[in-house]
Amino acid sequence: MSPSKRKTLKAFRPRRLWHYCLLILVSLIILFPLFWLLVSSFKTPAEYTAYPIKFLPARLNYYNYLSVLYYPPFTSALLRTFGLSVTTAAITCITSAMAGYAFARIGGKGGKPLFTVVLVLLILPSIVLLIPQFILYARLKMVDTYWPWYLAAFCATNPLYIFLYRQFFLGFPRELEEAAEMDGASPFQVFFQIFLPNSKPAVATILIFAFNAVWGDFIMPVMFLNDPSQLLGTSMAPGYFPPRYYPTFLAGTVIYILPMVIFFLLIQKNIQKGFLFTGLRS
Repeated sequence: MSPSKRKTLKAFRPRRLWHYCLLILVSLIILFPLFWLLVSSFKTPAEYTAYPIKFLPARLNYYNYLSVLYYPPFTSALLRTFGLSVTTAAITCITSAMAGYAFARIGGKGGKPLFTVVLVLLILPSIVLLIPQFILYARLKMVDTYWPWYLAAFCATNPLYIFLYRQFFLGFPRELEEAAEMDGASPFQVFFQIFLPNSKPAVATILIFAFNAVWGDFIMPVMFLNDPSQLLGTSMAPGYFPPRYYPTFLAGTVIYILPMVIFFLLIQKNIQKGFLFTGLRS
């Protein structure tokens, strides 16, 4: 090894070690509340309210999780929210992909003006649309139903998803599309047989975003449902319980966040590729 390379390594290693130490410190700060939540969910009420505070429980108390899962309102809200999140996420992925494909590959005279509208909606605060949305669904007699979620999914109302799909589809080679068209494939066949199967990173990214948009939503259930506790997020949001129920409530919180953690760990590589390949293509 030459002297110049040795000097470079000596200068690089301390800097790299400092970066790793900083990343580990930030990770510990972020993960500590989650670890505290998980540990506290296994405590008994006496251990949770004990002073001085006991960091770890004497033994793992699984009764908290059993009591939550055998509590009918919790399980029904959990299943209802999971089903609504999965179905709307699947519909949103397809409809947003179709809109992004139209902007990326079909175009036309009105393509650029319409995409400009999408970009404007992208920077528009979503809170300003709440009152018009409520008036619209109220006149359509969809209040106190789940149709506001399904209608929004069918209409691909989120401009971010359309933008990500459009940017991803712009990276596809034109030769694939031309070869399919020469074989007599229609635009729908090109989309469903070539573009959509080869866009797994973008689909995974939109899927987890759309799932979390319903799974963690608080505003729409309060606005459109007479009984917001039908869905899990709003049923757990108040959190006003006697101290003896706190460990049980924390166990329910762990169950509530667990699907998102598992979902992200399963498709995190595709999500990273989705953001990497979208880029800023014009």
